[in-house]
Amino acid sequence: MNIRRQYSLPNCTLVLEGLSDMNNPLDNNLSIVVNVECYFATINQKLEGGRAFLESLVKAVNAYAQECLSGVHHPRESGQEGDRVELTPLDNGFLHRLTWYSAAEPQTEPVSLDLTTVQFFDLVEAVDQFIADSQALPDFSIKLQPVSRRYRQPDEPVVQRAIPATMGLVGIAIATLMVYFLPIPEVKKPEPKPQASPTQTAPTGQTLPPGAAPQPPNP
Repeated sequence: MNIRRQYSLPNCTLVLEGLSDMNNPLDNNLSIVVNVECYFATINQKLEGGRAFLESLVKAVNAYAQECLSGVHHPRESGQEGDRVELTPLDNGFLHRLTWYSAAEPQTEPVSLDLTTVQFFDLVEAVDQFIADSQALPDFSIKLQPVSRRYRQPDEPVVQRAIPATMGLVGIAIATLMVYFLPIPEVKKPEPKPQASPTQTAPTGQTLPPGAAPQPPNP
């Protein structure tokens, strides 16, 4: 019985076509893959192959996704016979080149597709859906291993990592010493304002300055 399994994302579609187990007529699982197609939105050319192409695609996608998320570059398998898929970043960092070397046509130029980051992660999701699908190739498995420690970039020495913190503490200490040795400003108490003496009024109604005696009126 012919079986078709399709994993569709907005920007990527992965299609598997094949047969069920011929020895079990009631089996609805896709046990034998005959054709695999992978195509992307806005890209006219599609990738097409058999099980070898599918296995190479899954390995390449998982390895490259691990590299993108971890930021650790590590060499991948080379010299693989049959269909081979490779993923490499482009210079601008926003595109990812997927290259497919077809075993059916080894003399022809490999097919290269430049994927955006959105298209690539839709491809990752399509591959994940296929791996999680228990009705598609039950015998298919992929071994995921962490990146070897030898590909990890050396950690920054503790002395260099401590330099910024040390410089910050030194700056605080210098500022504290400068404040300590600055002279303490003198605080002067405000002098009381002189109060004005009450004015005296002459008998004639004239206003006299303070301390002046009133003059008797003329006869």
